[in-house]
Amino acid sequence: MISRRFFLTSGLASVAANTALANAPAVSLRPVARDPASLISAGGGLKGLLSRARPLGEVACAVADVKTGLRLEAEGAGSGLPPASVAKALTALYALDVLGADHRFTTQIVATGGISGGVVAGDLVLVGGGDPMLNTDTLAQLAKALKAAGIREVRGAFRVWEGALPQIKSIDPGQPDHVGYSPAISGLALNYNRVHFEWKRAGQGWAVTMDARTKKYRPEVSVATMKIAQRSLPVYSYSEGKDTDRWTVASKALGKGGARWLPVRHPGAYAADVFRTMARANGIKLPAPKIARSRPSGQVVAHHNSPPLDLMLKATLKYSNNLMAEMIGLAATQARGGRPRTLKDFAVAMNRWAQATYGMANTRLVDHSGLGEASRVTPDDMVSALVASYRDGRLKPLLKSFPMRDSKGRILKGHPIKVAAKTGTLNFVSGLGGFMTATDGTVLAFAIFSADQKARSRISRAERERPQGARSWNRRAKQVQQKLIERWGRVYGS
Repeated sequence: MISRRFFLTSGLASVAANTALANAPAVSLRPVARDPASLISAGGGLKGLLSRARPLGEVACAVADVKTGLRLEAEGAGSGLPPASVAKALTALYALDVLGADHRFTTQIVATGGISGGVVAGDLVLVGGGDPMLNTDTLAQLAKALKAAGIREVRGAFRVWEGALPQIKSIDPGQPDHVGYSPAISGLALNYNRVHFEWKRAGQGWAVTMDARTKKYRPEVSVATMKIAQRSLPVYSYSEGKDTDRWTVASKALGKGGARWLPVRHPGAYAADVFRTMARANGIKLPAPKIARSRPSGQVVAHHNSPPLDLMLKATLKYSNNLMAEMIGLAATQARGGRPRTLKDFAVAMNRWAQATYGMANTRLVDHSGLGEASRVTPDDMVSALVASYRDGRLKPLLKSFPMRDSKGRILKGHPIKVAAKTGTLNFVSGLGGFMTATDGTVLAFAIFSADQKARSRISRAERERPQGARSWNRRAKQVQQKLIERWGRVYGS
């Protein structure tokens, strides 16, 4: 089990869309002496700041006092824009509310028949429980537990059950096939449903491996294959076999060597493949795996509990892990008694919860991770959730510190404004939402969303991993975010 040491949001009034307040008494409950109108209107105010920024398409933002919920300043606060990974903060609140901070996901090894003399008379089943952090090390531990229990042979079949969550082939099918951040989803995930592809020069060609590596183990897999094709483009091609992922890679793109993580589309078969290897290493020979169509009943001979939910959510937000957000969001909806079929339908359930809980009437998410470009969140909605969550203390401890930087991107150590927030980045989309502590200790909740949707619409599916101009656009968007935070810290803090 991963230790705790490893891991370490209504408003009283809403500003009308596209309106910035320039009147001190109307925007702050603090004494005028600390928040003079001249500070608010200096340099053209909020509108002036945004107009001086290099064109980003659309920028919308809102900031509020966490104690009162009063909106202090806003621009386009009712405009729905793609939140990107800022959506994960809402997913975290959803999961905490439904499942609870101490919730754990359990993976089991179940014997469906009796056990005598180390021999399982029936089937042995790897039962997924929706744990998004299951890895090869965990499967090795489960295999060792089987050995410790004296099991050495299985007379029936070796099966795998992944039906704890629905099977979804890709978080966002609009992404290129080969990107590791959009893998398949099911009730059984291994290594975030990614397989490690590595190549090295070997004579006139290359030696290729596909494995399920961790720092401790590197078991090769048979359910994901790679062949080198004599071509320049496309770099990767994918075709789906029966319980297998078949890849090819362009020889002209390989160079001397390298490695990358590729997505897995058959999570159950992948986990079963690796567990079979680990069992064999412990002297237990298992037959070729089969997919179980229903959850098995029988004796639990080994099990593994995930870390508690609060620690998993902290990791989800820190590393912005899409699969973790999706699996946790799916599990929360199912715990509420829902069993939708598609990822979008699951997201609709979370949208309804967000409206009922935080009054987020204009939020429309299509997933739990923010990867889908059709998702829309308004800054005003996001700030409402942030203010409420600050009052109950759930979200802020999970958020990552967001360092202030100089004009060259270097971290400014000791900067008086402290920020804990969730970032969000897609091509020509940038978001930031969370909390900032001004120099006088005043805590503000804020949300900033930027998007150039025209630029996004011009990107082909094949170009979505690294489209031209996206990196520089996102850099400019982050600079605007920092200027906004500095403004709010100066205007609303002493």
